[in-house]
Amino acid sequence: MALLNERDTVDNGLYGAVGEFEDEDRLFDAIERVRHKGYSKLEAYTPFALHGLDEALGSKPSKLGWFVLCCGTLGATAAATFIWWSGAIDYPIVVGGKPLFAFTFSIPIMFELMILFSAFGSLYGMLGINRLPRFYHPIFNYTNSERITDDSFVLAIESEDPQFDADECVRVLEEAGARYAEVVAK
Repeated sequence: MALLNERDTVDNGLYGAVGEFEDEDRLFDAIERVRHKGYSKLEAYTPFALHGLDEALGSKPSKLGWFVLCCGTLGATAAATFIWWSGAIDYPIVVGGKPLFAFTFSIPIMFELMILFSAFGSLYGMLGINRLPRFYHPIFNYTNSERITDDSFVLAIESEDPQFDADECVRVLEEAGARYAEVVAK
């Protein structure tokens, strides 16, 4: 199979090649071996979170923090703007010599709206980044998919990988120590 550019899409009806490993140490070893062979579109499925898995897979840092930062800044700015506009522009009344707008009196409301907007940004940002809700995923077509949430560690080489060749990927996963490997359809 010819190498494809990252922009090219492959629609061969396959999700990828999937290999099952006995424990997390063998999974990490397999990830290292598979990445050493030049594969880059990898995904791992485990029954519990594994420290260092994202780094081993070569995943980029999450963009969720930027969503939260932008939403928090927007919330604080919206609160300050609303307090300034309502007190100094829309309904300017001097009570007891108090200024029409004072930053120090705005801090609690700015903090509250910053937290509120940050919470909404983190929730909706996470849903958007993860493309949730997602009621179907091709990994469900894997023969032993029910074991992934129980005791199985699975590594998938996705068909979008530029080097993807179904038979070759199954062979690479078996060489990396998979106790079972197969090609999975979409």
